[in-house]
Amino acid sequence: MKINVLTLFPEMFEPVVGGSILGRAKKKGILDINLINIRDFSQDKHKKADDYPFGGGVGMVMLADPVFRALESISGQGKKALYMSPRGEVLNHEKIRQISKEEELIILCGHYEGIDERILEYWNMEEVSIGDYVLTGGELPAMVLIDSVARLIPEVLAGEESAEEESIYSGLLEYPQYTKPREYRGMMVPEVLFNGNHKLIALWKYEKSLELTRDRRPDLFQRYLKGHGELSKEQLKILKKVESAVEKV
Repeated sequence: MKINVLTLFPEMFEPVVGGSILGRAKKKGILDINLINIRDFSQDKHKKADDYPFGGGVGMVMLADPVFRALESISGQGKKALYMSPRGEVLNHEKIRQISKEEELIILCGHYEGIDERILEYWNMEEVSIGDYVLTGGELPAMVLIDSVARLIPEVLAGEESAEEESIYSGLLEYPQYTKPREYRGMMVPEVLFNGNHKLIALWKYEKSLELTRDRRPDLFQRYLKGHGELSKEQLKILKKVESAVEKV
């Protein structure tokens, strides 16, 4: 996948896209992340990329012309284009899955108080949010988007199935994890994880995921109750036990 990122601060991306899993994917040629500095396309001698908004208001607005020229430089018309914005649709797994199927993607990072609306209209940009809060710019949300999308691209992760094994993708939060030593400062790893019975271990993980989801994300838990897939008798028994605990509270 090729990802074109239009930003005023391309240097913010280097440590993220150049290291760890994303960095390895770039080296392998699985990901091609093209950082484009919007200021390079400004016709102003000072490389100005913003101005005061018509109609008044607090703060500055990104100019249309530098962004248009940047998009034209990559033949952006007709390509999937996203604008990171708090007024957009909140990013979720289904949206990430859809985006991961694109061969080429454009991400525009806003700054200041926003961008000229004509950019969105002319380039048919889809606005995407990572949550109901406001950041100083679109760079951090763009990094979140890139990382989450990259995990679903085949061969980016060490094991192709590991992206889908995350519990939240099945509608539940992830179960607790433990590693060595078995005992640390009087705290013990649950005994079930050492008995070698993979079925019991799987059921324990399922129960813990249910309990965590019930307690921390009741909205997800209720959604899971309505839309879970086929379950074994053991899983159904655990689900009823965890659900009954809600009713007793």
